[in-house]
Amino acid sequence: MTQAGRQGSPRKGSGRDSTERNTSQRSTSQGGASGGGFRGGAAKRGGGFGSDRPHRAPKPREERFIDPDQAPAGGQGSRGATEPKSAKPSSRKPAVRKPGAKKAPGTPGALKPKPRTGAPGAAASRAFGSERFGQNLGPVRRPSRKKGPRGEVPQSELHDADGVRLQKVMASAGVASRRVCEEMIAEGRVEVDGQVVTELGVRVDPKTAVIHVDGLRIQLDENLVYMVFNKPKGVVSTMEDPEGRPCISDFLRHQHGERLFHVGRLDVATEGLLLLTNDGELANRLTHPSYEVPKTYLVQVRGPFPQGIGAQLKEGVELEDGFASVDSFRLVDSTPGHVLIEVVLHSGKNRIVRRLFDAVGFPVLRLVRVKVGPIGLGDQRQGSIRNLGKQEVGHLLASVGL
Repeated sequence: MTQAGRQGSPRKGSGRDSTERNTSQRSTSQGGASGGGFRGGAAKRGGGFGSDRPHRAPKPREERFIDPDQAPAGGQGSRGATEPKSAKPSSRKPAVRKPGAKKAPGTPGALKPKPRTGAPGAAASRAFGSERFGQNLGPVRRPSRKKGPRGEVPQSELHDADGVRLQKVMASAGVASRRVCEEMIAEGRVEVDGQVVTELGVRVDPKTAVIHVDGLRIQLDENLVYMVFNKPKGVVSTMEDPEGRPCISDFLRHQHGERLFHVGRLDVATEGLLLLTNDGELANRLTHPSYEVPKTYLVQVRGPFPQGIGAQLKEGVELEDGFASVDSFRLVDSTPGHVLIEVVLHSGKNRIVRRLFDAVGFPVLRLVRVKVGPIGLGDQRQGSIRNLGKQEVGHLLASVGL
């Protein structure tokens, strides 16, 4: 037998010493297991298997001292004595102060307070601030007019006993919640028929009252429709065409009971924004030259485009029906052989942009209208029609004094 076999032979451990040694090793390992977190029932009762140590009762739990002056309500500060030195520290991490937390509000570097719901500047306090569709066009831009005193009218002069409470009419129109509408009225941000109202008890007739919030007109007539059509090239700007060419009605999914007007016209080769509505008063004002509604176009011509042409277009060019000019001129992009230009003008003459660029010697290769007044195309795809949001409608009405 080899040396390794003799060392591993069972006879080697058959003696008395070996038996006692194995027994003590088993008891030690089992006792160590109980002290190291073993969760058996016998180990919890103390000692471990084979242990001859006497049972010791657990030490009484020492209460943490709580200062009575700083103790919370409920009498917890009266129990316990002095806090022991071996008490475990709290596992809670100390609060981390943000930079500027100790600085007074309004000083440089101080934290800005979070806006409250209903506070000026919060989305909830803005007219139609929670509207899902449409674009946020910012503050209302109204045409210039003579500024007069805006007096606060008492409730008796505007009150309609048979009407509806003003805050309820505003909430039904989607301006904001009724509570926020009440705050708007109290802050003097609401006008009824051109007069500021600050009293909450005012009742109005929704069919006849003209209501503005922060200068934004609230359209209460649900029968009025306002749409934006991104007209493709080759489509005629009419609802019906006797020659059978593609027209606006071919892109309308639902036929409306009332006839829709297209505000202005775009020639067959011109693309872009075309407003559709059954609001006759708005259509008349948008097309009337006295309101000077700006229209923005992107113009593509052949390059290079020499300097001085833009200034010439802004000063005015003589056409067959008189002088015409652009309000602004901006070079957007330039590639070899092509130049993209943005022009803004308020003239409503027929084919005015094409005739202006023809007069300066740069015929238009492609023309797209991207904006009318405050309403823009954005990322609307070509050939699609979308409804304007209530906030957009308010801006559009305000741009022509409605």
